[in-house]
Amino acid sequence: MMAFAHDPRRRQILSAGGGLLLSAVLLRTARAADEVEIALSGTANGSEVWFRPRAILIQPGQTVRWVNRDKGNVHTTTAYHPDNGKPLRIPAQAKSWNSDYLMPGESFAMTFDVPGVYDYYCIPHEHAGMVGRLIVGTADAASPPYADTDAQLPPAALNALPAIGDILRQKAVP
Repeated sequence: MMAFAHDPRRRQILSAGGGLLLSAVLLRTARAADEVEIALSGTANGSEVWFRPRAILIQPGQTVRWVNRDKGNVHTTTAYHPDNGKPLRIPAQAKSWNSDYLMPGESFAMTFDVPGVYDYYCIPHEHAGMVGRLIVGTADAASPPYADTDAQLPPAALNALPAIGDILRQKAVP
């Protein structure tokens, strides 16, 4: 047993194990930094509801986690997409999503790889203007991407979507 303490292979094994442990810690830290949170919430009496931030700029490969922080209401995060009975307001190559109803404290996460503008809404609160917008990578502020479908959104939803230029400038719109 004493001979093993001076065995050079032992040092290599311990070094490799330490390197793997360090890599795992760094990878976990990097993943946590790549995830952003959007809260789903509202006033105590339910008269106002919102996503916070309403809009955010992220990079391809980042994950968004929507968390229902509203103690007395259910919410969804749902892509404007024909799969969800709505006009297409996400990049054509992007994957649609629908979190289903999130009870207080529940969350839903999705990773975004396709650059572009993503508009989404809360199913029970779209008519109250509970909508959000993500920009993945970059977007052209001078050319609104979904103007041809604007008339298909409830006025409160359309009015609540932040301008692309504001998102690019501020990185997040509360």
